[in-house]
Amino acid sequence: MCRNIKTLYNFEPPATDDEIRAASLQFVRKLSGFNAPSKANAAAFDAAIAAVSAAGHQLLTSLETQAPPRDRDTEARKARARSAERFGLRA
Repeated sequence: MCRNIKTLYNFEPPATDDEIRAASLQFVRKLSGFNAPSKANAAAFDAAIAAVSAAGHQLLTSLETQAPPRDRDTEARKARARSAERFGLRA
C-alpha cells in the first residue's frame, strides 16, 4: 500500500472531501504508475480519481464502530515517534 495514503476513518472531525480526494489521487497514481498523466490519459485519470473518491466517501460514511473517535494530533505524534524509531531520527 502507498505510504502516503493515511487512514481517514474514525477521526474527529471526520475526513474532509479534500482529504478523501487526496487519498484517491495517491491511490490512482500508485495503480497507474503515473505521477501526472499525459493529455491522452488525463480524462481517464480524472474519472478514476472521481470514482475512487466517491467509493471512499461512501465507505467512510457506511462504516460503523463502537470505538471512540481518534484525535488527529495524537495520531500524528504517534506517527512521528514511529518514524523516528524506524529511521533513527529525533521525534
